[in-house]
Amino acid sequence: MAKAFIMITAEPSETEAIAARLRSMSEPVVYEVLGPFDFIVDLQADTSEELTSALRGNIRSIPGVSATLTCTVLEREDT
Repeated sequence: MAKAFIMITAEPSETEAIAARLRSMSEPVVYEVLGPFDFIVDLQADTSEELTSALRGNIRSIPGVSATLTCTVLEREDT
């Protein structure tokens, strides 16, 4: 399982449209936040390739998304 947190910066005039588009996707959990980013998306996929595809094809392609920062979660085993 691959997981990442994606921080999104949006054009101010597009924030509501971006929020609606992100929430219409079936996989991610979307948080609208205040601070240097406008949204944080918790995204999971079966593989890192699927995660990358979702980021490039479904998130970065949304009109008004001006920047993204992706933090990939490292899996660790509890001992």
